Amino acid sequence: ARGFSVPLQRPADCGADRYFDSSRLACAPCGTHQRQSAGGSSCVCEPGYRMVSSNGGFSVTCEKCPENMSGVTQDGWNCITCPKGLTSKGNCKCLNNEILVERSIDGVLLNEALCIHCNGSEQSFSASDASGSRCVRCEKTFIQVSKSCDCNSPNILTGGLCFLAREGLPPKGVAVVRFAQLGITLTSAWFLKNLQSSTFACWLYSNITACQALGNMCVMNMNSLSSSSTDACGLFQYIFLSTARVGIIHSIPYWRHNLPWLYYGDQPGLASQVLEKNHFPTTFTFKGTDKDVKLKFIAASFDAAGNFLKWQSLEGGVLQLCPDTQTKLNAAYVFGTTYQQSCKISVSKILLDFANPVFYDLFLEYNGGNGQQHLWAVPVLNLNLQYNEKFVNQDNNMNNWLLTRRFFLVDALSGKENDLGKPPRVIRIASEITIRIRLVSHTQRGTIYPPLITVAYTDVLIQNPETQNVMVSFAVSYEMNQSEAQIQTDIALGVLGGLAVLWSLLKTAGWKRRTGSSIIDLQTVFKFLLFYAGDLANVFFIITLGTGIYWLVFFKAQQFVSVLLPLPSQEEDFVTYVACAFSLKALQFLHLLVSQLAIDIFFIDWERPKGKVLKAVEGEGVTKSAAAPVSIWRTYFIANEWNEIQTIRKINPLFQVLAVLFFLEVVGFSNLALMDASSSLTRSSESYVAPWSRILRFGVSAALWVAIAILQVIFFAVIYERFVEDKISQFVDLCCVSNISVFLLSHNCFGHYIHGRSVHGHADTNMEEMNMNLKREAENLCSQRGLLPNTDGQTFQISISRKMRLHYDWIHETLTRKRGPTRLLDSSANTFEQSTRAYNAMNKFLSSFIDHVHKEMDYIVKDKLLLERLLGMEFMEPIEKSIFYNDEGHSFSDVLYYGNETTLLIFDILFFSVVDLASQSFVLAAILTYLQQEIFRFIRNTLGQKNLASKTLVDQRFLI
Repeated sequence: ARGFSVPLQRPADCGADRYFDSSRLACAPCGTHQRQSAGGSSCVCEPGYRMVSSNGGFSVTCEKCPENMSGVTQDGWNCITCPKGLTSKGNCKCLNNEILVERSIDGVLLNEALCIHCNGSEQSFSASDASGSRCVRCEKTFIQVSKSCDCNSPNILTGGLCFLAREGLPPKGVAVVRFAQLGITLTSAWFLKNLQSSTFACWLYSNITACQALGNMCVMNMNSLSSSSTDACGLFQYIFLSTARVGIIHSIPYWRHNLPWLYYGDQPGLASQVLEKNHFPTTFTFKGTDKDVKLKFIAASFDAAGNFLKWQSLEGGVLQLCPDTQTKLNAAYVFGTTYQQSCKISVSKILLDFANPVFYDLFLEYNGGNGQQHLWAVPVLNLNLQYNEKFVNQDNNMNNWLLTRRFFLVDALSGKENDLGKPPRVIRIASEITIRIRLVSHTQRGTIYPPLITVAYTDVLIQNPETQNVMVSFAVSYEMNQSEAQIQTDIALGVLGGLAVLWSLLKTAGWKRRTGSSIIDLQTVFKFLLFYAGDLANVFFIITLGTGIYWLVFFKAQQFVSVLLPLPSQEEDFVTYVACAFSLKALQFLHLLVSQLAIDIFFIDWERPKGKVLKAVEGEGVTKSAAAPVSIWRTYFIANEWNEIQTIRKINPLFQVLAVLFFLEVVGFSNLALMDASSSLTRSSESYVAPWSRILRFGVSAALWVAIAILQVIFFAVIYERFVEDKISQFVDLCCVSNISVFLLSHNCFGHYIHGRSVHGHADTNMEEMNMNLKREAENLCSQRGLLPNTDGQTFQISISRKMRLHYDWIHETLTRKRGPTRLLDSSANTFEQSTRAYNAMNKFLSSFIDHVHKEMDYIVKDKLLLERLLGMEFMEPIEKSIFYNDEGHSFSDVLYYGNETTLLIFDILFFSVVDLASQSFVLAAILTYLQQEIFRFIRNTLGQKNLASKTLVDQRFLI
């Protein structure tokens, strides 16, 4: 790096006695009696010296002029006598209205320069031009006022024009420009030169160019008006109000003859009439011909001096300061495409590209009824405009706005203080330009209100243009009145929220019935709030899902425009609803998780001892006959199977996430979430990519989640579980084959029972006998598996009596006093025996309870009423007898992931959506969603396994 390094030097760094050598990109010294040229890239002779030879750069030879010919000619090659003195550069000078002549007509150099007076008499009316090299006809105002080329007192000379002093002239203007953001008011060299002359020329002669120039100076002053000011806008208003007699243009009361149209008027409420009273006289579509799809903006452009430049279309990036491809720049004017462009631009580039300001009057072109092309004036909302020292256009109330017509992109002219040839002290940049298109309410044919262009300017104090940057943006937004949609959303939220309260109250009542308590305490209120959180989350989810799908379908599928997407600022309520849905659903999910991890469960072993065995009595040295022990392995096996089905779901979570991501990113459904009219799933890399709509992102992703989940549920229910494996039904079958019943309580007095008593009397047998038993059962040579004779019902919802629950808790206290042996060999014998006795006691009690042994704690079996099934509660209270409700749907899965798929799915959708709305990345949302699924599944498995070991006395080391 050191070998290829060069010092940075600029022409301004070289000084007066050196020049910038472009071949070396460095400063080099000038020769003797030489100095740097005006451009800085070569040397010229000092005053009093003429050039003898010059090959550019330092290759200049200078020679001193003789005493009697001390002047140097304009070209620098010869010496000459100057009768009227020398300029600072050593050239001859002449008086005003004289021209310098150094050569004869045939080009021969004169020994002495001549100063020839221009004839200003009536016959010629000539004066010297700006360079002083020739006589030209003097300006016409001089001739009109003084009949000569002089503008003597009391006539008024301003801006190179001469005006007759008389009464009724506009007041003397104040040549100041206010830069309110910087708190700077400076005297502008441009205003100082042209303000008064343009005012007088516009007032006295109705000079079109002068009137345009005066209007431009008013625009450079931000169209700001004050009743006491005589600045550019004050003078323009003075002329406007004084020329009402001259008539108006195109029947527009704010457009006077000879004057530019700058204002719409300052009457209160006028802005709302301009923007909303009339509809734009043509319609637009999303899918039609070019004239129906594009907004044809056209602008009349003027320079600062008031000269008309040309009509120009906005296509091609006329108003877009950020560079981009032609295709992307033109996408701004495709109807329905929300356009946003922003970038940082260096001040040095702005000064280079926009040295002279260009002013625009914007129109929207359309076809008239007779085939004639017409223009609709586009009003401008200048956010920097001050009316009586107030920024009225920054008010949210449209009735207070003061609309204007003309605007510019960059003003690097009015900020020049003393010399127009020097860089400006301050520049003003249109840093934010937004074209707002508003759809007429209840339209079905794409009718819009007149567009509005909003401009916000930034004042930049020039310090170091190379390092200073300005953020600029250009946008085209589409909006419609969303108040009706908001009202409908609020109504839906109120109605569904009220129904959610009633549903939560029913759930709470059912929960109270199942807990065996009738007292409304703090726990009841807390439980109601938890139920309501879940139901309200469903309400928010239904509303947001419906809203997202509504905008997705009706916006993207429409041909004649009837709806437009909400603006990002109007999406805040929607995002809030999604956040509320996620928060409440997360609370419901955690409640569900805690509830499932606290269930009471016990495996009833129906196996009875086969015969007797001899057993040594410890400490007595004798053997006694005892019942043969029943194998515990069947219980361990069932416990493991239960442990495995705790977190199975009706869908495959990994496939769900991958499928959603595949359709969004690979197939291209994510393109439907762009704020444009296209419904294509593929976009060209060269085409403009509109900003994302958060509502559409949620609508697309949530719809895909729901659709894929429904397809998965159908696939698993109709095909996979029928022809491959159904783990829930297989678990019930396995219980019956293993001669194990499952007794579980999800509430204090409510739970589920899986009747697994073998119809063969025992299951602890060899393979041959097991196969024989299964064959007999397949051929209907034995009784049916149901709890009741001649029935197949094996699963029940149970509502147990209070007495039954107390007895269960009494035995369970002994069972849970010690979780079980921590090691098989070195456990305390007393604890182990106590737990074993408690286990046997519980097994004996529950099996005898099922066999109707305890008449004081008996039960009945019945079907649930249809209303009970729909409401998810029981009307009959088990006071004396417990109630077993026939269940054909395996409702015991309610204590597993499997029976709560809706809650889990909505939680996953909302989690995915919240991450995506925060990050605007479907990939990140998919990754984090899968990670949270795995984390919660691990927590559910781990803690569920601990609860299973604790409640059933199955050693946790056997749960694999």
